[in-house]
Amino acid sequence: MDDLILTPNIDGADDFYAELLANHEGLDKADSDALNARLVLVLANHIGNRAILTQALAAAALKKEV
Repeated sequence: MDDLILTPNIDGADDFYAELLANHEGLDKADSDALNARLVLVLANHIGNRAILTQALAAAALKKEV
């Protein structure tokens, strides 16, 4: 698969969002940013597909070429 999925695709999305927020509770801005950066790198490693990661970067930057 070489196309980024942009439609809802997370089982228990609300639960995941709550878990994400809970992991940020009590963190200052720097620690929260660091947690996000580590999460991005862990998930990027899991995806592993450079074409998908490039599309994800473009989508996150709100670029039209996605």
